[in-house]
Amino acid sequence: MSFAEQLAADAQATAVTITDIFAQQETPATRLEQAMLYATMNGGKRLRAALVLGAARLAATDAPPEPVEKANLGGLRVAAALEMMHAYSLVHDDLPAMDDAATRRGKPSCHIAFDEVTAILAGDALQSLAFEVLADIQTHSDPVVRARLVSNLAIGSGSSGMAGGQMLDLEAETKTFSLDETKRMQSMKTGALIRSAVACGGIVGGADDRLLAALDEFSRDLGLAFQIADDLLDHDGDQALLGKPTGQDEVRGKSSFVSLLGQEDARHAAAGLIDHALAAIAPWAGAGYLQHLANFAITRKS
Repeated sequence: MSFAEQLAADAQATAVTITDIFAQQETPATRLEQAMLYATMNGGKRLRAALVLGAARLAATDAPPEPVEKANLGGLRVAAALEMMHAYSLVHDDLPAMDDAATRRGKPSCHIAFDEVTAILAGDALQSLAFEVLADIQTHSDPVVRARLVSNLAIGSGSSGMAGGQMLDLEAETKTFSLDETKRMQSMKTGALIRSAVACGGIVGGADDRLLAALDEFSRDLGLAFQIADDLLDHDGDQALLGKPTGQDEVRGKSSFVSLLGQEDARHAAAGLIDHALAAIAPWAGAGYLQHLANFAITRKS
């Protein structure tokens, strides 16, 4: 199977898993559930899911923690949880109080398709559901593994991770950030969830400490390179391909890697980070898929 075929297969399998998880939910709040589904099934590359599954497969080649069919289900459920967390962040990011974005992936943002209050609650509920999935015995039979998954995602999405980074991003609209401050902000806002996806994949796949350390080094550089690529797309990307307005960093006066480094130096910085990320996992023969994902992260057009 080629990289493109595997990426598409992972995205499809994750979408099916998300649908199955929602089918098991019991709630009379049907409009809320519809908004949650709208947010999670609204297209996207499923990059975080692919990182979970790639790391889980790499880890399982050395020491499968459970029978193959159970390991596959566990990895997919973790991938679904990370996509739910990512979807929640996008729903809230698009709100008028944040980026005030009317479109996401070429479709109306959740608060436009439904309403602002429903979108807020949908984001809240998606965050809760992500942790519910990780804590469920269907995800892994070992409670210690489940606790590690929950803890990792909590740190990656909280005040020292994604939410804290979003706060710094809002502050960047009223003050000028240095390059180091911008790196710190983006390592939290974007990079923390990418690191969590890779770490959770390694954990559910049974990675040992040596592999987990290499995966963390890989994902740390990947997360920063991914954000540089995002800044470049915001600067000169195709709005039709992106499915959202471009030039927003400049409109809001935010410091970005493009504004701080310049376009060409930003590209070189992203390429250098990816080279370092690839080297971190190069000793593992089964790292090809993750390496392809890393290259894809800075060559994508959307």
